Amino acid sequence: MQFDDDKSLDPSQVEDVRASGPQRGGGGGGGFGRMLGGCMLPIGGRGGGCLLLVVAVAGLFLFGLVPTPFTGDESGPQGGGQQPSPPPQATGNLAERCKTGADADQSEDCRVVGTVNSIQSYWRQAFGDQKRRAYTPAKTVLFTRAVDTACGAADSAVGPFYCPADRKVYLDLTFFDTLQRDFGAEGGPFAQAYVIAHEYGHHVQNLLGTMNRVGRDHRPGAGSPSVRLELQADCYAGVWAQNAVKTGFYEEPFSQNDIDQALSAAAAVGDDSIQRRTQGRVTPDGFTHGTSAQRAKWFRTGYDSGDPQRCDTFSGAI
Repeated sequence: MQFDDDKSLDPSQVEDVRASGPQRGGGGGGGFGRMLGGCMLPIGGRGGGCLLLVVAVAGLFLFGLVPTPFTGDESGPQGGGQQPSPPPQATGNLAERCKTGADADQSEDCRVVGTVNSIQSYWRQAFGDQKRRAYTPAKTVLFTRAVDTACGAADSAVGPFYCPADRKVYLDLTFFDTLQRDFGAEGGPFAQAYVIAHEYGHHVQNLLGTMNRVGRDHRPGAGSPSVRLELQADCYAGVWAQNAVKTGFYEEPFSQNDIDQALSAAAAVGDDSIQRRTQGRVTPDGFTHGTSAQRAKWFRTGYDSGDPQRCDTFSGAI
């Protein structure tokens, strides 16, 4: 995964609030418990019907299940008691640090900028090619431990997520350590890119009206609309990966090792894998995101075809 060293980056697509954002998520009851208390999520970001930000039911987040996979209880991202301070993060001005693809090869923050730039460049072109309405960019917000959004307050236990109300992707970079340590994913730069591309898949669904068409039916289940929405976002991530080099941000197509990183991440967070890890059995009635095999399959479908039209997860079997 090598960026074009001379490619100019647009850091304005990423907001860094790690130094200034709310630093909740300590002990004494935990961030997820607070979210259950009254965070409202406007579907489609246009008012109308709302529902609690219970991510296991909402189906609008990538890895947002009940916090057990992340904490084992509801006392915050690290579990149990007062939490230590997060490790220091580089939170300087992204515009000063992330100017070219060479910076993206050297810095995780700048790699996020380059990845977001490439994803949005692809979708802007794809919308134009398919004569859809113009693509509206979405910013990615880097936060630490907790963040306030138009969908309400959230903390790192949720994992990366997209808020349709403000059309922003929210990302705590420490999640990627959790993905490797607790979920057994290979990790690596392209695993990060897959996660980000999946969240922008939700943004595309929002722009195309797919979220509104799914409506308020966020009941879990193996064939539920929530699962189909998530699998389509996985497919959209694969579509971008196939077309990423055409955006000009990467020197060459992704390697098989890169793709394997994405497939490993997708499999690690399948509903069946997480349920086996956390409860010792698989209960399909509780699925919200799809099985490991389904997540890997739909990423691969998008990657092999490079065509978003092949990402119809709402028709037939999945």
